[in-house]
Amino acid sequence: MKGRLQSLLQSQRRTRQQGPYICSGCLHKNRDFTRSIPSTAQYPPARRRHQSTLAQAVSAAQHVFNGAPKTDPRLAGVSVDPLRIVGKELKFLTSNIQQLLGSGHPMLDTVAKYYTHSEGKHVRPLLVLLMSRATALTPKAARHPSLPSASAIDSPISPPTVLSDVNPSSPTYDALSAASIKSAYNSESSDILPSQRRLAEITELIHTASLLHDDVIDNSIARRSSPSANVSFGNKMAVLAGDFLLGRASVALARLRDAEVIELLATVIANLVEGEFMQLKNTALDESNPTWTEDSLSYYIQKTYLKSASLISKSCRAAALLGQNSPEVVESAYSYGKNLGLAFQLVDDMLDYTTTSESLGKPAGADLELGLATAPLLFAWKDNQQLGVLVGRKFAADGDVQMARNLVAHSDGLEQTRALAQDYADKAAYAISTFPDSEAKEGLLEMCVKTMNRRK
Repeated sequence: MKGRLQSLLQSQRRTRQQGPYICSGCLHKNRDFTRSIPSTAQYPPARRRHQSTLAQAVSAAQHVFNGAPKTDPRLAGVSVDPLRIVGKELKFLTSNIQQLLGSGHPMLDTVAKYYTHSEGKHVRPLLVLLMSRATALTPKAARHPSLPSASAIDSPISPPTVLSDVNPSSPTYDALSAASIKSAYNSESSDILPSQRRLAEITELIHTASLLHDDVIDNSIARRSSPSANVSFGNKMAVLAGDFLLGRASVALARLRDAEVIELLATVIANLVEGEFMQLKNTALDESNPTWTEDSLSYYIQKTYLKSASLISKSCRAAALLGQNSPEVVESAYSYGKNLGLAFQLVDDMLDYTTTSESLGKPAGADLELGLATAPLLFAWKDNQQLGVLVGRKFAADGDVQMARNLVAHSDGLEQTRALAQDYADKAAYAISTFPDSEAKEGLLEMCVKTMNRRK
């Protein structure tokens, strides 16, 4: 049995000159993949409106678990290195972010830049850069905003005397910084636009701000194998630093001078807050002894989109918009980001049950300690109503966390979570099927494989 993602990668290299790859047996050649993502073989037909999307998702996960081998061949092997494809742009990511974050207040400067000094995965900017390069040769559409130059994205719109924005790290304060900006943004050999590179940095700023806030909310003690910001500087400073990052991200976003892109990324910030509020409850109805329903998983997937997939999906869409791409390409970029974002978080849910704290760089098993019922437990709950009592009291009683872990371990919750994540990863790959063959497209496909194969 050959997996769909692996087949996509292999066939793309075999048929580099033969146009977009169409998966035999899964897709129809006359189907317009830029307008809609086809269901996988496990999904019921979309016309069955009496079943909700999540009911289909649950059915798909169960079907794959029952019929798939224990070792999924789709996860075997790595053919390309996405980091290498956009390595030149990523090389300047951290230094440029630190330039955006400079503050005239020494302590704020230190706290705001704290997480930029540790080694992060940079998944979100990586995806923005890959999407920018993959859509460089796709069909274009005239849009009202003009493409801002490298200097324009650093230029204030309001008079500096009105802004009163003291940033000692800004290129205007440091000739060396200005030189690094020039080498990063004005390379004639790059097909990634200055605005798209700045977008990649903005996505990382928003993500890092959410980490600062989440660590305070969750009382986290570690992040990226180091003490968390709230432990190192206190809750107040960590919260204020997160607010500062969002402020700097908003300024950088405005200077892209594209209203639609600003709207997209602004809604991401609101989505993060909405998702956090949803996470305060495990179910739509905050009951003391809930029973499993289809809505239990539906509620969780919606929360997951808001907290995790929204930033990835909307930044991928924004990258395509900045590249002046056609509406069909923009929709495909959004669908790729949405489905990959959901797959990424579902795999993260599994790792919380299966990986050590040393590998994760943060405490393993933290979700249950925080009272959170994630996908593996929700799948286990469907077949074991005993978990409802634990979910209702958010695993707060003595022994609840260990009991929940044991019940999940003796269920097929982890396998069903992986099956659902694989389904979303497959959909992400299908979303970009009509993109011209390129190394960047191959990198986007490889990110689907890496998402399923990651261990931290």
